[in-house]
Amino acid sequence: MLLTFEQAKCKILQAALLTKPPESETVQLFDALERITAEPVISPINVPGFDNSAMDGYVVRLSDIKQSKLLPLSKTIFAGDDITNLYWPEHTCIRIMTGAPVPHGADAVIMQEDTEKSDAGIAFLADVKLGNNIRRAGEDVKKGTVTVPKGERLSIPILSTLATLGISKLAVFKKLKVAIFSTGNELTPIGEPLSSFASIYDSNRFTLNLLLTKLNCEIIDLGIIADDPTKIKQALETASQQADLVITSGGVSVGDADFTKTALEQLGNINFWKIAMKPGKPFAFGQINNALFCGLPGNPVSTLVTFYQLVQPLILALSGIENLSSDSTLRVKTATNLKKSIGRTDFQRGILQINAQGELEVITTGQQGSHITQSFNQANCFIILEQNRGNVNKGELVSVELFNELLK
Repeated sequence: MLLTFEQAKCKILQAALLTKPPESETVQLFDALERITAEPVISPINVPGFDNSAMDGYVVRLSDIKQSKLLPLSKTIFAGDDITNLYWPEHTCIRIMTGAPVPHGADAVIMQEDTEKSDAGIAFLADVKLGNNIRRAGEDVKKGTVTVPKGERLSIPILSTLATLGISKLAVFKKLKVAIFSTGNELTPIGEPLSSFASIYDSNRFTLNLLLTKLNCEIIDLGIIADDPTKIKQALETASQQADLVITSGGVSVGDADFTKTALEQLGNINFWKIAMKPGKPFAFGQINNALFCGLPGNPVSTLVTFYQLVQPLILALSGIENLSSDSTLRVKTATNLKKSIGRTDFQRGILQINAQGELEVITTGQQGSHITQSFNQANCFIILEQNRGNVNKGELVSVELFNELLK
């Protein structure tokens, strides 16, 4: 009996939890984009480091404003000014610029648009509330707090925050080493003329390189391996000695020349082979020495779907991500009929859109065969049809999973 898609994904993530945690290294902030934090990042300072003005305006004390809505101007404070020894006479206001430090005793900053200037001083036209337009010290980040937890992917916004803290170096996990190769006598490297009438280009290995690059992995590309059991076995051994994860394309089906599964059985162990999912039924998962193994189907769409749904979460877990967010799916109506056979979870390619009535709906991208690569070109989501569901009629509710950054 085939594993369900959910059972297969659970087994894969359980295997990831049992592997040795990745080692860490220290990198410069400029080199930390998309890396994974190996330890919590603690803020060494407050941000802002001092009370400062949120805009150009005038600093006032509430007690002064209550006595008079017209106050003479005392002085001006610019961003970067040292106001340690500032003297601020009572019953006066101070002109202040955005980002400038707010003096001790200030209750509010009144924006210049709510004032009128004359020879007598500054007239305040709007009501004033305590704390108006003052950015308090530590309001954004407090000293000693965890700014970024362990196991977090470092995005541009996160790194920008760390730059405001003056942090120049970070402890991150080392990049996951992933070895890949394709199998098949029919394959021709991209850029070379097809070797025969029955040859095809090795697009899967090209695609895997792109996907792994986007996931910030260190790639060990072993090229194309012929349908020869000895060569495939040697390639798997070499890959397992160099990498944390081995990914192959092709050779895990039931054909006479599909030798990858046989070699895996000889070198390591197979956790499972074949899943009740479409496309991607002939997916193999196991282990060779200390490296985990994913054997992807040879059809290009099957390769992409299984990588996205099964290999991507595995790589994130092995890379040190601690909190894998659950898949976010929506329930929407389909605006087209969908063909589906009972027995496998189906990942059809669709387009989530807003119809004329302002409602979300999904439509199919057309043919869904595992060789129809263009089914992905216009798609922005997977239409996930349950294992025990059959054909779907227009107007029925279906589950939709929007593509994440990997396919954008």
